[in-house]
Amino acid sequence: MKSQINLLNQLQELVLTRDEHHHTGDGSHMEALDASIGALVDKLEPQPKALYQRLYKKDHVVMAPMVNGCCAVCGMKLPISQVQQVRLAKTLQTCSSCGRIVYDEQEDAPRSVAEKPARGEPRKTGIGRFSAEELMVCELKAERPEDAVRELADQMAANKFVSNPAALTVAAMERESVLSTAMGEDLAFPHVRGVEGGGLTLALGVSKKGIAWDASTGETAHLVFFSVIPVAVSAFYLRLMAGLMEAFSKKENRDALLAAKTQGELWKAFMKATRYTIR
Repeated sequence: MKSQINLLNQLQELVLTRDEHHHTGDGSHMEALDASIGALVDKLEPQPKALYQRLYKKDHVVMAPMVNGCCAVCGMKLPISQVQQVRLAKTLQTCSSCGRIVYDEQEDAPRSVAEKPARGEPRKTGIGRFSAEELMVCELKAERPEDAVRELADQMAANKFVSNPAALTVAAMERESVLSTAMGEDLAFPHVRGVEGGGLTLALGVSKKGIAWDASTGETAHLVFFSVIPVAVSAFYLRLMAGLMEAFSKKENRDALLAAKTQGELWKAFMKATRYTIR
């Protein structure tokens, strides 16, 4: 059954990639994505296929990693006997609360390790809910997309926001191979889904000379927004990305980030540019 669980996870990633493209792309890759999704569905055995199709009608997130014995999407604590069944992966196990298919998270999977806000700490607003000054990189050294992602993943890890930056880089480039996250206007949005243990986290890197991001289209990226996303907030990520694209479709906002000389200046420019598009 492990092979079927792997197929289901690949299928979910493709579906969510298609959702992203539908909301923020030009639609040019929809046909190819639909074909890839159909091919994976055809590889499923009858019982997993029927369960997947039933769950998909309710929500495009049908797979939920098990984290600390809980469903990572709804937070339901699983019975000890079911936890063992999920780990053995001999049969498909579903969450009794949300109904999603629960699978065992890999031991070395990247995780969010950021400390949770202390009680009584002021509530963060805007982009501050997802990012921080420490996650700003004023001048990326990278000349390739993979190196840019690695720099930003290392920045997250160095400031104790995530674990295993090397695995994050590999996962981000695997996602990139499905469909480029370059979105025009010199923007790129590489990301990794399924990073559990905390909230959505975003790092921003600036390349003043630009990085050749997509050889097939000639897209270049000067601003790289790298995000790690818990499965439960996949739908919200679409809104966040739309807000970023709205803010940085304006040349003056892009220029403000490119002009920043320090981490503090970059953070202030980032907050100012997104104050009306991300709340």
